[in-house]
Amino acid sequence: MAYEPNGDKLGLLPFPLSFEAAAPLNDVSSLRLDYSSHAAGEDLLAQPCEVALEYLADGDWVEPPGGRFLRIKRGSDVTDQAGKRSYICPGYAWAFKKAVLYPTGTLVDGKRQFNAVPVGAVLRTLIDEAKVRGALEGMTAGFSSSIDSNNQEWAAKLTLALEPGVDLLTLLLNLSDQGVIDWRMRGRMLEVFNEGTVMARDRSAGPALVDLRLGRDVDQAPDDATLEDLSTAILIAGENGFTHEIANDPAAAPWGRWETYQQQGGVSDPGTAAALGQAALSRASGERVQITRAVVFDAARWLPWADYTPGDMVLAPGDGGRMEPLRIRQITLSRAGDGKLSGNLVLNDRFLEDDIKLARKSAGILAGGVSSGGSGATPAPDSSGRVPAAPPGLIVEPDAYLDAGGYARGIAVVTWGPVIADVNGVALDVDGYEVYARPNAEGELWYLVAQTASGDVSASVSSLNVDSEYAFKVRAVGNDGTKGVFSAPVAVLIPNDGTPPPVPSAPTLTTRLGVIHAAWDGLGVGGAPMPIDFERVRVWMQDPLAPGAAEVGYLTAAGVVVIPDQPYGQAREVWLTAIDRSGNESAATPSGVIATVPLVDTDLIGDIIDGAEHIIDGTIPGDAKITAGTITGRLIQALEIKADHIQANAIEADKIKAGAIQAAHIAANAIEADKIAANAITAVKIAADAITGKTITGGIVRSGATGQRFVLDSSTLDLRFYPAGNTNYSRFYAVDGLYPGETTTFITSGTNQSSSARAELQVAAGLVRLGIRQPSTSTRKGGGLDVAEGYAQFGYSTGSQSSDTYIYLNNTGRFFIRGRVWDSNVADPYDAFQAGSWSIGGDTTPNWAVYYYINSSSSMAGNMGPVVTLRDGFSGGADAFFNTMLPVAWAITASTNLGFQINLARGSSFACYFWAHRH
Repeated sequence: MAYEPNGDKLGLLPFPLSFEAAAPLNDVSSLRLDYSSHAAGEDLLAQPCEVALEYLADGDWVEPPGGRFLRIKRGSDVTDQAGKRSYICPGYAWAFKKAVLYPTGTLVDGKRQFNAVPVGAVLRTLIDEAKVRGALEGMTAGFSSSIDSNNQEWAAKLTLALEPGVDLLTLLLNLSDQGVIDWRMRGRMLEVFNEGTVMARDRSAGPALVDLRLGRDVDQAPDDATLEDLSTAILIAGENGFTHEIANDPAAAPWGRWETYQQQGGVSDPGTAAALGQAALSRASGERVQITRAVVFDAARWLPWADYTPGDMVLAPGDGGRMEPLRIRQITLSRAGDGKLSGNLVLNDRFLEDDIKLARKSAGILAGGVSSGGSGATPAPDSSGRVPAAPPGLIVEPDAYLDAGGYARGIAVVTWGPVIADVNGVALDVDGYEVYARPNAEGELWYLVAQTASGDVSASVSSLNVDSEYAFKVRAVGNDGTKGVFSAPVAVLIPNDGTPPPVPSAPTLTTRLGVIHAAWDGLGVGGAPMPIDFERVRVWMQDPLAPGAAEVGYLTAAGVVVIPDQPYGQAREVWLTAIDRSGNESAATPSGVIATVPLVDTDLIGDIIDGAEHIIDGTIPGDAKITAGTITGRLIQALEIKADHIQANAIEADKIKAGAIQAAHIAANAIEADKIAANAITAVKIAADAITGKTITGGIVRSGATGQRFVLDSSTLDLRFYPAGNTNYSRFYAVDGLYPGETTTFITSGTNQSSSARAELQVAAGLVRLGIRQPSTSTRKGGGLDVAEGYAQFGYSTGSQSSDTYIYLNNTGRFFIRGRVWDSNVADPYDAFQAGSWSIGGDTTPNWAVYYYINSSSSMAGNMGPVVTLRDGFSGGADAFFNTMLPVAWAITASTNLGFQINLARGSSFACYFWAHRH
């Protein structure tokens, strides 16, 4: 869609030869557009204009964030008979390069000073002053000095000095790079948010899940990985020959120790060097993967902007195709000459997002100037003061780092505005500044923690106690050594380390001698080394049939935990979590399931062998420990072996002569359940067809405890089928009472990977229902078919009646269709009919023709039969309407599979609606 510069809509650009649009997170969008000089709409591009990209959602055309572009660069070749013209159009935010900071007001060292103000106040200063000068005429700001575009108070305050001439775009990019704000354009409106809020939605789980799946939403998934930046040791070089080394275990790297070097001016204490070195080493601790995913639209469930936007966290195939949470960094859409729309996504995994945060942390330690607002602590009472004047705009940003032993320590970055006068307002040059701190308690002594030169208005203070409050203040020192007035103190809470260790690699489970062994290789997922503050890995176990996790051991390094005293053949689920010295715990590893295996036949356990160690007295059979033939009948006194001298189960089937024990020899009810050892009667002990017409009592029948099996539960009339390797079972069950007086049978599948859908077949006396539903409820969500005694229905349910689509038939001989028809730009050539609408611009020329062309990708496979109506958009008053508004003569004069033609008797402004069926 074309617009006048900062003005109204000009009209549609319906026939681009091709285009490519890119929408990155926190950056300027871009559009490359190729258009024929012979196509309708080219005249709109012949002059400077704005171009808007729109998508169709719920029947309305919507311009997405970052979808407005400036037509400022064009190119063509006069020898090209096709008349192709190319346009390079940056996003509207590019215009912010043309609004700069003027040197108004008081300058300090030639710079414009902002002292402890919300970030919105700095941005509105540039915008409001530019508008007064006549710049940024069409742009509006969707935020104020005190609240962001989501009506939330600004989280960050700034103390910084800006050079005159800095433009608004540079400031936006710098603030977003430092993690202070997120921003985007919506049309000509600039929206700015607190970082990590509106533009960082988590759609990788929960009810708002967006899962981009291979073969449905994604058809290409290239990964580019590199180890070029890998390092296991870094040497920080600071001021006056100061150096400090931070190192990881070199065994975690393929080629052992790899070193790197980083020079940081202004760093002179081990705490600050440790914080910087650990951040740099974390960014270089492993392989880095660039993830690009090509998206398709024909079968996709989720579509750009309609379902996800830059900054959202979605569930998508990551490195190696594993589904994992990934953040969208850029959306790119393109349409080539064949009219087919395609696109790709640039995605960041959690490691790369962590790298970005670490880089911002390092920049903040070095440069200061940003504060999250502290902890709201109130400084303890204090009073002192001398000339020069007090430094303005004191802010303190606290953080945590790890010392050489892996224990959390605190660091505070203190920033203030420069002092340019004494307490009486007379201009004054200062020699430097002194930073003081103390525990935030009344009566505690202040102590000097940092000194800076006159041009340095930021200092880092390290090796502070975490989870403790500290107060800070600063004063200037005059050229003659006179101490100035202290600033008002600022108190903050030094946070503890809040970063959990990596998820450990999954445990390796084995069983031997009746115990379970859980082995861990000492690394995190993907071979990542454990950090310096790693404390231990916790080993968890539960019965999967009776969940209730319990810690059964731990490891402080690679090794094995032995889990004894587990019953034979009973499944046990085992997993790991990692915990650090600050108590932060990682997410759990994927669990493994295992069951102990007995050393001997289970018929002997409990009757002959007690556990795995002891033999029960009197249970050694003669042929095992007594030489064959040594005990004969003459050695046994007559009647000496009595019933009470024979150990239960001592006489087995192979010791009794066939046919010797007959029914008449066994007293009625003599063999009771407690006389038969557990598991003594197995399948091989029961003759074929021995159980006929009998009843098996008991609640549950299982074919196995683990692995591939079925479970029949008579209490719920439920037959569950478990595949090998997981517990995502399918069911065959029946319920009573769903319909009066009858039993209803159900067959359900397992859930999909994201637990968002389950297939179900319901069979009742008067209804057969097949469809997709939500796993936890019976609510339909997806395609469905009802075949009932009184009606039939086929369609698709989204869970919302307003967007359901289906055809309904009943015994009246009538039917109806609910839902909406595809607009022509998304129709298929073999659709039975297509429908749509478009606008016809005003024209005073009589006898003019209007052509409508369907996109080449959806042109009908046969000639169309169009049904068209026009609505005149005449906007005159009532008198003009009755006096001059005559019916407009028009007719359909031609049609092909590509479109149709309408001839009008005179021009006006029309809306055209059509329905066309395929011959």
